[in-house]
Amino acid sequence: MRSFPVRLVAPGFLLALGLSACGESESACRDLSEAPFCVALLTAGPVSDAGWYAGAYEGLLQIEQRWGAQISHQQTRTASEYDEAFLAYGTEGYDLVFAHGSEYQDAAIRAGERFPETTFIVSGGGRIADNVVPLIFTLENGSYLAGMAAGGMTESGVVGMVGGVRIPPAEGVFLAFEAGVKAVRPDAEVLETWIGTWDDVAAAKEAVTSHISRGADVVVHNTDGASFGVFNAVREAADAGDPTWAIGMNRDQNDIAPEVTLGSAVIRIEDAFVEITEAWRDSEIGGAAYYAGGESEVVDFVANPAVMDRIPADLLARIDSMRTAIRSGDFDPPRVPFIEGEEGYEETGAGAGGG
Repeated sequence: MRSFPVRLVAPGFLLALGLSACGESESACRDLSEAPFCVALLTAGPVSDAGWYAGAYEGLLQIEQRWGAQISHQQTRTASEYDEAFLAYGTEGYDLVFAHGSEYQDAAIRAGERFPETTFIVSGGGRIADNVVPLIFTLENGSYLAGMAAGGMTESGVVGMVGGVRIPPAEGVFLAFEAGVKAVRPDAEVLETWIGTWDDVAAAKEAVTSHISRGADVVVHNTDGASFGVFNAVREAADAGDPTWAIGMNRDQNDIAPEVTLGSAVIRIEDAFVEITEAWRDSEIGGAAYYAGGESEVVDFVANPAVMDRIPADLLARIDSMRTAIRSGDFDPPRVPFIEGEEGYEETGAGAGGG
């Protein structure tokens, strides 16, 4: 695997590398290997976050393992780095580039126009071109089920939601979660805080502590690296004699703080990456968004096995029944439209990260 970590190289190196490689060969990404195709991943945060970015990196590794693809990963944080990375991969002849977050969508559109032979897949993206494909995870489905769990387990009737950056996909996840809470506990109060960042552990912990002080005894997050602050705050509250539950998001996080985690609304991002890569290999994507998790197990709510004996059996049965209804298409949790052209879409600023 070749990897070009942007933060460790001099500015302009990737551009020079890409142009040099392009001048040598139309398929420079495969010059040093027998790989059938080349796949790259861009993330705006570290793949050690145990959530959104970690799942994407695992997906990249599964593509390598399954098809023998040549892979590369870069962590990019600024708009100029997005453009530089796309340019490097495009000029090197990469076939497939995953840009894991809606913040990449404008740069991906520009890159798609310049490199028509490369397919750019934008997780949670909202703009479409022939070779720019939004990968939509429908996390609302799992979030609604998580909300039902929260509504059934809260004793105080107060539930907290702590989000990163307030972007439409993340807003949709919380809209569905709140609807799930009130489907089980109609009189519940649902608190909502956006910390304005995906990775600030201290800010997330402070937000959770504030919610607990206002009576919340179940708290869900939609962040990335900041999620560790959520679990720490809930664990400390429980240790201090204030029983509180955490709910994970984006990935199965049940083992981070298993004694206080009720469950996780998961995206099996790695499965979605493999699924869409297979569709790409079969020439079945392009010119439209690709939805993962509607009728499959890509998106789910996973109750924490470590506390299963503390969750009422009738609540678990109710969640199972709703899961079946969602996957069969008999019930659709609420969501916020964010793809250009879809009904209800409104122009908004792009963001990053989970959801």
